[in-house]
Amino acid sequence: MPLVWVTGVSGAGKSTVCELLKKRGEVAVDTDWEGYNHWVDRESGEVVVDPPDPVPAGWLDRYGWLISRERVAELALRSQNREVYLFGGVENEDEVRDLFDLVVCLVIDDETLKERLATRTGNSFGKHPEELAASLWHNERIEARYREVGAVVVDGTLPLEQVVYAVTRARRTPRPSRPGRTRPTPPS
Repeated sequence: MPLVWVTGVSGAGKSTVCELLKKRGEVAVDTDWEGYNHWVDRESGEVVVDPPDPVPAGWLDRYGWLISRERVAELALRSQNREVYLFGGVENEDEVRDLFDLVVCLVIDDETLKERLATRTGNSFGKHPEELAASLWHNERIEARYREVGAVVVDGTLPLEQVVYAVTRARRTPRPSRPGRTRPTPPS
């Protein structure tokens, strides 16, 4: 069964869609909150266990939000009998993209992004000016980037039920196989 990567900028609706799928009994994992992602010092390679909140000026230049390939590979092995949705946004996605059967990108406009980040309560990322600027920078580029890699692009400003339908329907849309796509194999 497919392992589906659902991505987008902060505020695009990933966590909200993830929670609704969980309530419906789907296997859905939020990488931000379930131990798949971590901050890493780009200079030393060290994982930051307790990052500042909000981040100070220059933080996002020095530290990267990365996903663990090992954790994603383990999940891919476990997903062979059931569809699994993995939600997140990380800068090293290219290192794990080959593990996914499908990539879905939620996109939103800048005004929706600003409003969602300013009013959300479950996550403070994006409230600090440096975080907001980074999110807007990524938002300007995200749709084109994901169309280039063959992702299914979903309008995250639609009503929640429609977004969830589009994410889950994407798996039923025949997609050409991508060259170089690999699935992890169980250790011998």
